[in-house]
Parts: sequence; C-alpha cells; structure tokens
Amino acid sequence: MLTIWGRLNSHNVKKIAWAAIEMGIPHRRIDIGGKFGFTPEYLAMNPNRMIPTIEDDGFILWESNAILRYLTHKYAPALTSADPQQRAAADKWMDWQFHYADAQRDAFVGLVRLAPEQRNRDAIARSAEACGAMMRILDTELARQPWLSGPNFGIADIPMGVYAHTFHSLEIGRPELPHLSDWYARLQLRDGYRDTVMIPLT
Repeated sequence: MLTIWGRLNSHNVKKIAWAAIEMGIPHRRIDIGGKFGFTPEYLAMNPNRMIPTIEDDGFILWESNAILRYLTHKYAPALTSADPQQRAAADKWMDWQFHYADAQRDAFVGLVRLAPEQRNRDAIARSAEACGAMMRILDTELARQPWLSGPNFGIADIPMGVYAHTFHSLEIGRPELPHLSDWYARLQLRDGYRDTVMIPLT
C-alpha cells in the first residue's frame, strides 16, 4: 500500500492525496510536519524537513511534483500524453506552479496563518496583485484549451488546481478570469478535489 507522509493543510501534500484518489491507488496518509513535528524516522527518509514523502513497495520519494510524475507513470499513464511535445507543454505548468506559490506566499501566510495585528498589509497587497497577474497567464492558457494537460484532465492540472482553490478562498481582490473560473468549477466536480483540496485553509 502507498504511504503518504504529510499534514493535509499543506498544498504539496494535497497534490499527492488528491492524485492518489484520482488514480484509484489504495493508500494511507500519516500526519507529519507543522504542528505534528518530524520524527527521527521521517528525517532519515527525507532530511530536508519538508513534506510530502511517499513509500511505495519499499521505494522512498520526496518532492511533490516528482511524486506526481512517478505515480502517474506507474499507476495512471492515461493522465499524461504519450506525445513528448504535448507532455512537455503540460509539464511546464507543473514547474510554473512553484513560481505561483512564491507569489501567493505572503497573502496566504498573512491572511491565514497570522493574527490580524501581525499582518503586513503592504506585503499582502503586493502578493495579491502578483497572484492576479499570474492567474491572468493561466486564464489565457485555459482560453486555448480546457485543461492545463490538454484536451482532457491530467497530471498537469493537479499542482495549480490546488493553488486555484486557495486563490479563490483568500480574502483578496481578484480580476475577472472567466476561463480560470470555468476550470475551477470543473475541478470542484471531482471527488478527490472536494475531499482533499476543498478543506478550510489553515
């Protein structure tokens, strides 16, 4: 059975928990990181003090998008294209997600994890503006095709799908992004998305 280590309020853990449901992989998840801390046994597997980490048939792997690619290739190859160009075009959105995460960090931490009196309003405003600008880029892509993976839902939709929920949940101003909104609405129809991603932000 696949084991996923990581607390579910982590964006990167949500990716893997959602993917496991999409792929129909029997799995268990063990809370670790954040308020749960790290055990010596965990740090022996992943010395980075980060989450998630998986164990699959004795194989240990960390780095969330590497885990997504591994699980897809082993369990659900239909979630990626056999065509190398289409696969690479989709794959770039998985790496682009890390740039978006940097843009969102100050808004997320400030509005979710800090008390009001601790918040840096200027940093939150700059972060919110950067999020909107980057989501315009995503909106343009989704005007061209229905999914970041291409004509069908696939692995490339998972990383930014997690962040799209946060973007729509934070109390920030958002530009009109009709194609992004439509994509987000379709994501919300997926059981794994509702169960693992659409949880209160903490």
